[in-house]
Amino acid sequence: MDTCSETNEEVRPETLMPLLKVDQLSKHFYKLVALSRVDFEIEKGEIVGLIGPNGSGKTTFFNCITHIYPPTDGHVLFKGKSMKGLRPDQISRMGIGRTFQLIQLFLEMTVLENMLMAVQEHRGNLLSRLFQRDEAEERKRALETLAFLNMAHLKDEVAGNLSYGQQKLLDFGMVLMPGPELVLLDEPTGGVEVEMRLKITDYIRKLNREGQTFVVIEHNMDVVMNLCERIVVLNYGEKIAEGTPEVIQSDQKVIDAYFGVQE
Repeated sequence: MDTCSETNEEVRPETLMPLLKVDQLSKHFYKLVALSRVDFEIEKGEIVGLIGPNGSGKTTFFNCITHIYPPTDGHVLFKGKSMKGLRPDQISRMGIGRTFQLIQLFLEMTVLENMLMAVQEHRGNLLSRLFQRDEAEERKRALETLAFLNMAHLKDEVAGNLSYGQQKLLDFGMVLMPGPELVLLDEPTGGVEVEMRLKITDYIRKLNREGQTFVVIEHNMDVVMNLCERIVVLNYGEKIAEGTPEVIQSDQKVIDAYFGVQE
């Protein structure tokens, strides 16, 4: 008798599984409930927005997926495989990349050196990183990515000399270097001028058309509504809404969460 018959469970082919499935995810910091039973799915090739007021649990959600914080409860599956007990570096090697609210750069290194550092943990163990490095291939990929971002002319510039917008763009380029299947972007356009904001969103769209999948935390509603095809809303650690931009804009729970309940 086969296993499926014994368990009465239907095994879904990997091609039909969501790329990422989050089931009843919770995170408690002592008595503080940061996330409460959040369900979330993303299909390959989507751009999904994750929004909510300050303190609603958005970054904590990213941290739990990537195990910066281990979840208190719930399950996270990537391509049908559980990530329970994995370290952040192991999750990264599975194919999930992310950025942080605060830019993560090596400010005294050049732009190109930063790009090369972004793949260091994907070279395997220490011995393989020392003796089996394919520097030519990594350099080629770094230069191609910088060219895509129109930053090739800055490859020898020290990262600390870049403008804030250029640093955000470099940070974005670094997350692309290992070739992740899923990219989690935490405020990719936060604090940048309009011109750079338009550039970053345009790069996201271009990559998405090539099949790249994104989840984007963003406070700029214009960016979210114009970039994302589906939006999930958190408030006080709970998912209160999910749908298209048009649905979210008219959802009374979302309006109340952002602007307060109107008397």
